[in-house]
Amino acid sequence: MLMLMKHSARKAGRPEMGSYVPSSAEEKKSMLAAVGVQTLDDLYASVPESVYLKEPVIPEGQSEMEVISKLSGMAEKNTVYKSIFRGAGAYHHYIPSIVKNVINKEAFRTTYTPYQAEISQGILQSIFEYQTMICELTGMDVSNASVYDGASAAAESIFMCQERKKTKAVISGTSNPEVIETIQTYCKSRGVPVVIVPAKDGQTDQAALAEALTDDTACLYFQQPNYFGVMEDSETLIQMAHDKKALVVMGVNPIALGLMKTPGELGADIAVGEGQPLGLPMSFGGPYLGFMASTKKLMRKLPGRIVGETKDARGGRCFVLTLQAREQHIRREKASSNICSNEALCAMTAGAYLTAMGPEGLVQAAKLCLSKAHYLASALAGIGYTPVYDKPFFHEFVTKTPIPAADVEKKLADKGILSGLPIGENKMLWCATEMNTKAQMDAVIAVLKGEE
Repeated sequence: MLMLMKHSARKAGRPEMGSYVPSSAEEKKSMLAAVGVQTLDDLYASVPESVYLKEPVIPEGQSEMEVISKLSGMAEKNTVYKSIFRGAGAYHHYIPSIVKNVINKEAFRTTYTPYQAEISQGILQSIFEYQTMICELTGMDVSNASVYDGASAAAESIFMCQERKKTKAVISGTSNPEVIETIQTYCKSRGVPVVIVPAKDGQTDQAALAEALTDDTACLYFQQPNYFGVMEDSETLIQMAHDKKALVVMGVNPIALGLMKTPGELGADIAVGEGQPLGLPMSFGGPYLGFMASTKKLMRKLPGRIVGETKDARGGRCFVLTLQAREQHIRREKASSNICSNEALCAMTAGAYLTAMGPEGLVQAAKLCLSKAHYLASALAGIGYTPVYDKPFFHEFVTKTPIPAADVEKKLADKGILSGLPIGENKMLWCATEMNTKAQMDAVIAVLKGEE
């Protein structure tokens, strides 16, 4: 297309635009000669005049200083909120400075699947350490080197559970709606039946779940905490599924794992989740990180990459890609999923975050999220924003709104505050993390009371 634009511009008598193609005039002349023509006009002689662009769609080239100025002006159009009280899948957490310092190193910027182990020991070790930390965090036996995001991790986990006579996936309706949609999209193309169990009082309806769990059920998927921030009765849900010989996939918030029992402790078969809270900024929705971990029994069904520890010819510790028969290398027709990327830089970010925080730091972050959310919920209830569900919750919760939720959103936005997410005409899903100060939460109350 660039060549066509240059061609049309030249024919119209305008000066030739600057090119982003790093070929010299001599190189272009040589390439044209190699194909037996002298000019670009000759090269495109068979192209009808009617399809040429009459005006260039790319403006004239500018200097670096001009480009930076233009981009800065575009960025200034964004709304930057002083405080954020919205979660619903993307969370505003503190990122230690060392995390950005580590991942900004040039050697890590172009990380990809390290096929050649002999020249990739550094990145392989970083992925191995990430997998180790995910296993420790979830209480599972084995982790892959990550997939695209939490929603795709959830969808991929459904396929890990498929058997010849057990194909149905049962999904709790208290899960994030976007995750549910992703699962449904993945399953539709493979003909996997999906049953959504409704919510009851903010939790999975256990009576409806009992009906949905039949002999052909391959797995149950639920989130802990769920989309409403409410803690599910995990032990009961897992036992109900296992009684029907179905596997259990738990979608978990990694920060919440600093306080709650791990999926491994609860008896889940697979643990998945969104790794964005582990050092990744919100960044307009990505790139994010889907973590996956499972019991040893299911490790050969894990999609994506797995880095394993071994010994080299001299007996020294080293790292390699292992269990590669699962993917495109061999037996491709039997692969669970052909994931060619492992989100290596995002996985390294999560690894750096978990290393910087350590077990005590993660617990402290989780405690702050819990306590601040409960402070905000109490303060909101005091001005008529009563909780919808009288259930234990982590750092998200749903309240009623005395005025339309959209009006609450606008009222706070006018003061530079991003409100909770409207999830109905008079309902709002709030979120508080360690980033929200008491002053910020008190400011929300003051605005809603009309004092600011």
